[in-house]
Amino acid sequence: MHRPAAPEYGDIQALARFGHGGLKEARFLLLAIVDAVRACEWIRGASVNSAEWSESPPQTALQIAISAEGLRELGVCDDLIEQFSDEFIVGMSADSNRSRRLGDVADNAPDQWAWGGSADAVPHLLLMLYAKTDQLTTWSENVLDQCFGEAFKIIADLDTTDNDSIEPFGFTDGISQPDIDWGREQSTDLHQRDRFSNLLSLGELLLGYPNEYGQYTERPLIDPASDPQSLLLPTAEEQPHLRDLGRNGSYLVMRQLHQDVPAFWKFMDQQAQGDHEKREQLASSMVGRQRDGTPLVERVVQPIEGIKTSGKQAVLNQFNFDNDPHGQQCPVGSHIRRSNPRTGDFPPGVTGLLSRLVRIFGFGRKHPGDDLIASTRFHRLLRRGRAYGEQLSEEEALKPEVQQVERGLHFICLVANISRQFEFVQNAWSMGAKFGGIQNETDPLLGNRQPLSNGASTNHFSQPDADGPAHCTHGMPQFVTVQGGAYFFMPGIRALRYMASFSNARGRAES
Repeated sequence: MHRPAAPEYGDIQALARFGHGGLKEARFLLLAIVDAVRACEWIRGASVNSAEWSESPPQTALQIAISAEGLRELGVCDDLIEQFSDEFIVGMSADSNRSRRLGDVADNAPDQWAWGGSADAVPHLLLMLYAKTDQLTTWSENVLDQCFGEAFKIIADLDTTDNDSIEPFGFTDGISQPDIDWGREQSTDLHQRDRFSNLLSLGELLLGYPNEYGQYTERPLIDPASDPQSLLLPTAEEQPHLRDLGRNGSYLVMRQLHQDVPAFWKFMDQQAQGDHEKREQLASSMVGRQRDGTPLVERVVQPIEGIKTSGKQAVLNQFNFDNDPHGQQCPVGSHIRRSNPRTGDFPPGVTGLLSRLVRIFGFGRKHPGDDLIASTRFHRLLRRGRAYGEQLSEEEALKPEVQQVERGLHFICLVANISRQFEFVQNAWSMGAKFGGIQNETDPLLGNRQPLSNGASTNHFSQPDADGPAHCTHGMPQFVTVQGGAYFFMPGIRALRYMASFSNARGRAES
């Protein structure tokens, strides 16, 4: 049996594989290109960190992603740009229908954003700078000295905070990540992958590899006969006569999310009437985990594919929701259940060909929500975000006079398909008012609380109770507000150099 080729780690930007968790400091620079020729010169010489394993972890790291408008500014030809996904080309904020689906309306609307909300505020380049503690300032200033002058101008300079994996509301974050199949060993056969698995096909993260459907995501492919310079690029795996501009690259989604920590804890306290235990219980129910990351459902006995069987990950992630279909332990509408429902291709209890056929034809449901949540493996995200702003404790947040400062999350995720992965999760699961059988609710953390088209309110959160009617919390304010966002492409390193060659060629021709 032919074994697929190993990933080309030296051509993959390191963020896709490692996340730079050991580099505690980070800074994100959103840039506009002022001089394309000078910009390309800097990009070609930039020391971008690859995913090649090193026994000596780096002290600093640089990663680069480019927007569709940035590709145009670099001089990449239109026929190549048109082969990228429509979502990437149009952008996050240019389509009012997309904004509505993403929940970017009212206070979240792009015209309220600090960056990315209008054509002249969409960055061309995203520079992601990471460093060991106390090294970021000096190193990033050196990078700025090298790349600025007349080449770029800064649209936004986003600092981050080393919060020891605690997000601003006070809960352990970054716990549940998909395990990428870097070895390319797993099967996409439906008969073998019908239960929740945390192991994800490489093609769900990087272009140029098979995804969970066993297919290659559409991407820019080049005929070397029409562009001899494309010989610098990797070969397209499924069409070896073509060169692959997308291979080893990933779409990068970035959103700046302001978190109103005082409003969050004061609302919890109001609902709990000052009772600390009830306040913690309500907050944990909305998140879906306790503060330390402990899930609200019991661990499963059978190990879940793609999750280690020992260590912290096993303690916090060896669970699914099969034994909690009604959400009596972990509410169906909780944040973690919406963002990762842990569903398989078939609901629990479906085994054998006959029961599969019964369920495929819509029969045999034990609960109204059984078949309403899509299989999770087609909609996973690899998160790479960082918190920003001063951490505020629960006790400080509850004080009558607390200073409101900027704090929240620079949400970053990597996907191979913006529509099927990020936009689906955001629209159908997070902002969806119908999820898993519940009605007129959106994500208790991310929801914008705007009424539906029929006038129904969405500022509710329900907690089912096995002993009686569900407990429903009403009148929730908006806790998270979008302050910026854009879609980027984080190319493979060879593709990055190739993209930076267009303006250089144009500059020679013009001279």
